[in-house]
Amino acid sequence: MADQDPSIHELSRTLGLVRVVEMNPEGRATLEYQAGTHMCHSGGVVQGGFVTGWIDAAMAHAAIAMGGPEVSPMTLELKVSFFAPARPGLVVAEGWVERRGRSTCFFEGRLTDASGKVLAKASSTLMLASRERVEQAAKKAVG
Repeated sequence: MADQDPSIHELSRTLGLVRVVEMNPEGRATLEYQAGTHMCHSGGVVQGGFVTGWIDAAMAHAAIAMGGPEVSPMTLELKVSFFAPARPGLVVAEGWVERRGRSTCFFEGRLTDASGKVLAKASSTLMLASRERVEQAAKKAVG
């Protein structure tokens, strides 16, 4: 399972994961992140790559919740719209499936601050790949 992979833990730590709140088999996930000042530019605005990463991770968790641990969601397309700046503090990323195909699915997600204010929304096309196949290809690529 992905939780056993040390690189997953390092990625989660880098993104500031606090906890996984929900992973619903119907294709929903909610995660909490701590936005730190080290993630900011321009006087306390979180860099957009972190915002994108948080929502992308929530959508990936929703795909894994739906497809099981043998699935490795691969992003084919990702669009993010930013509505308000994310600031240091707790943020909540949610992801859910909009339409499921056999191997290609469409997900949506959003990021809110602790008060529930929507900071960003995203849509993504994900390919549900075999985790074993993805991991074998990664091992081959890095030697």
